[in-house]
Amino acid sequence: MKYDFTTLVDRSELSSSKWESMKGKGRELPKGIVPFSVADMEFKTPSKITEGLKDYLTDSILGYANPSKAYYDAICNWMKKRHGYEVNRERIATTPGVVCAIHLAIECFSKADENVLIMAPSYPPFFHAVEDCQRKLLVNNLVLKDGHYEIDFEDFEAKAKDPKTTMFILCSPHNPTGRVWKKEELERIAQICLENHVFIVADEIHHDLIMPGYHHICFPTLSKEIEDNCMMCTSVSKTFNVAGMKVSNIIIPNEERFKKFWALARKWHVTSLGILSFEACRIGYAECEDWLEELLETLAENKRFVTEYIKENLPMLKTIECEGTYLMWIDFRALNMTDEQLEEFMESKAYWYTNQGYTFLESGSGFERLNIACPKWVLEEAMERLNKAIKSL
Repeated sequence: MKYDFTTLVDRSELSSSKWESMKGKGRELPKGIVPFSVADMEFKTPSKITEGLKDYLTDSILGYANPSKAYYDAICNWMKKRHGYEVNRERIATTPGVVCAIHLAIECFSKADENVLIMAPSYPPFFHAVEDCQRKLLVNNLVLKDGHYEIDFEDFEAKAKDPKTTMFILCSPHNPTGRVWKKEELERIAQICLENHVFIVADEIHHDLIMPGYHHICFPTLSKEIEDNCMMCTSVSKTFNVAGMKVSNIIIPNEERFKKFWALARKWHVTSLGILSFEACRIGYAECEDWLEELLETLAENKRFVTEYIKENLPMLKTIECEGTYLMWIDFRALNMTDEQLEEFMESKAYWYTNQGYTFLESGSGFERLNIACPKWVLEEAMERLNKAIKSL
């Protein structure tokens, strides 16, 4: 490979959120333990971004910045080439993150006495945002059948038909289950929402991270009518491991909705990004596609390794097919532990610091979300620790 996906950068003293969280547990850890929680990667950020930022710093003044033509060109070219979506640059809103944009959307496009619908297990900031904005949370639980999650459309439609339901937050690809939704699933979601006047916020932050054999469809590309009834949240943060740059691009095709969203973003002073954030995004989209292709090969191999290791050595556990993202959803319910017991076992015996399933709402109980965006040898060591810990029970 041209790029380095084998070196581990020790982030224990670099203010990394997930490393600091692991250290904050107060446990004595063996040397070399790597956390598998927060969704950033343990791979080096693409050298074209880091070197490009160094060059940029040489000639730049670090003043206030606005997105440039080159910035918008990079986004639009990427979306057209990788996803077949011709984005109107006049409908791109910049925010410091997708979660920030979701809070803005809830405030903009729903009222205090209305419902916001999500699917569960759910990425925690979704339901936290609904609660923070004092809306009523409605949960459509995904159905696990033969190791595969499916949408309960009967329940989804019933909740969408509630006159108080005015917004649905779609996670595509889905975090934490790794589902890449099929076209017919997305079309059915869209049709139900159109018929019931439910606005769709599509979080597609993982849309570039699709496993071989699967295909991601950007929600706004389904039809012009559907495009007019949604907003699409994107970012380079997951794609190129630059989450700390705090840069997201929110696509809101409907002009009236875009203006309303942008007015609130200005009111809350969350439209301005750092000058290096703009440049990191531009470089990623304009120059780092070859790095992404090698990353996808690496993630596919890591997924294969974890899946086969568990099947051969720990058959009581079940891996859910990871179709997209770099997050594997693993079923530990056969260990017959409470959530508290499982968390204690994972951290004190296996030295696995993942995201606990119960934090993704009740339907996640008994599961663990494993971040596989790390060198394969790190996963190999972790699987051996887990195997040893389970056999010691």
